[in-house]
Amino acid sequence: MNRSVHVSRRTLLAGAGATGLVAASGLAMPFYSRANTRPAFTHGVQSGDVDMSSGMIWTRTDRPARVMFEVSTTEDFANARRLASLDALPQSDFAVKRLLEDLPSDQDVFYRMTAADLAEINSVSEPIVGRFRTAPASKRDIRFAWSGDTAGQGWGIDDTGMLTYATMAKHTPDFFLHSGDTIYADGPMTEEVDLKDGTKWVNKVLIDEKRKVAETLDEYRGQWKYNMMDEHCRALNAICPTFFQWDDHEVVNNWSSSKDLTADDRYTEKSIALLSSRAARAFHEMTPIRYTPAEPGRVYRKIAYGPLLDVFFLDMRSYRGPNTENTQTQESEATVFLGAQQIAWLKRELANSKATWKVIAADMPIGLVVRDGDTKFEAIANAENGTAKGREFEIADLLRFIKNAGIDNTVWLTADVHYTAAHYYDPSKAQFQDFEPFWEFVSGPIHAGTFGPNDLDMTFGPDLKFVKAPEAGQVNLPPSAGLQFFGLVDIDGQTEQMTVRLMDRGDAELYKVTLDPVRSA
Repeated sequence: MNRSVHVSRRTLLAGAGATGLVAASGLAMPFYSRANTRPAFTHGVQSGDVDMSSGMIWTRTDRPARVMFEVSTTEDFANARRLASLDALPQSDFAVKRLLEDLPSDQDVFYRMTAADLAEINSVSEPIVGRFRTAPASKRDIRFAWSGDTAGQGWGIDDTGMLTYATMAKHTPDFFLHSGDTIYADGPMTEEVDLKDGTKWVNKVLIDEKRKVAETLDEYRGQWKYNMMDEHCRALNAICPTFFQWDDHEVVNNWSSSKDLTADDRYTEKSIALLSSRAARAFHEMTPIRYTPAEPGRVYRKIAYGPLLDVFFLDMRSYRGPNTENTQTQESEATVFLGAQQIAWLKRELANSKATWKVIAADMPIGLVVRDGDTKFEAIANAENGTAKGREFEIADLLRFIKNAGIDNTVWLTADVHYTAAHYYDPSKAQFQDFEPFWEFVSGPIHAGTFGPNDLDMTFGPDLKFVKAPEAGQVNLPPSAGLQFFGLVDIDGQTEQMTVRLMDRGDAELYKVTLDPVRSA
């Protein structure tokens, strides 16, 4: 696939250097002097949720500022379209984001922001620039990346940075799908970590918000700002849209509305409702996710990416019941995982989809056993290898619907477990058999501890086609061990075949499979 990046990293980051982006100290420093400085953009730019005619963009300033926007289809911004300005204010931690509309399909879009100090309106920043490409209205090659788990288990920004972001950027994806655990609000960092080989991991960049668990709104915001202090993360953001979903570590490990923090001495705030509310606000302030007017905090959504691809983003966190033994033999409030409203939405949107491929972006895997302590379960599987029970009821119902409705070419992408794998779900090997075969691909972490592999539950018959994980007895391996993973998906515009590759941060191809689309009569 022949691809080119129309805005070089040098071009995009030239303005960034002028506004203090490159210097880590500038990013972390909250103080500024109006007498000596102009406004600055502190954490680069982001774009996201791009479709055929629109896309979200984001930036953040270092003070109250009026942010002016220009949009162009050429890098030199000839005949640029100027948009109404937006004010970056303390209420949003000086972050601003907006939806760009009425864009041409399959077009490079360049956006430029300039900030004017609201206290001294003639004091104007250097501009900052980003780009993305809109989705195609006709069939063309599509490439996207996916992974999950950023800055977890105490592994922060060392002297090499979050290298997996740089590796993904080399492939110039149309977009990056971040499958959750986008931050680790419950994972404090220290300056140094002793490694088993006698060396030290040094978190070269560290801010106060990362030294403790996040509890206040500002501390949750700080988790997001920390990730964008990494040069590789910012560089990818500047040229590639990120489609975000969330999981648990955006709030606290294994959270649901029933999470009990009474015995966790790290938290002075014990209300999970209050913590999750603050976390959700930070999530929407600090990412280019779209707002849903009917439910402004909603994370599940569909992004139509042309005739070959629809992406359905699930939220496996917000509507779930408590983590239990997960062996209930009848559906009840205790077995809720996606929730009735989200399932109804997903069924309706899948049935209405005309795209060749329907990618279901799930923040947790279907058949991998993910435990919460000794007796409870955090994900869907319950390790019984038997008929559907507990949370498995919802998945069984969904898979049955997909089969009966004749919905072809569904592929599940996920992360969460901190290793990479390929699973083929085969009804002939399953206890619940009323579904059509499908693939699930697992990737991650981007930059976090490596674990696994997890046990497989055979209720839905997953056949392990590939796995790459630490050797037995090895847990929480640092990013320097090399076991950081992402996936690449290529859809051929002519054959409509989907090729999935599982990659490591050194850009080695670990596994590859090409899927032929089923063509309905």
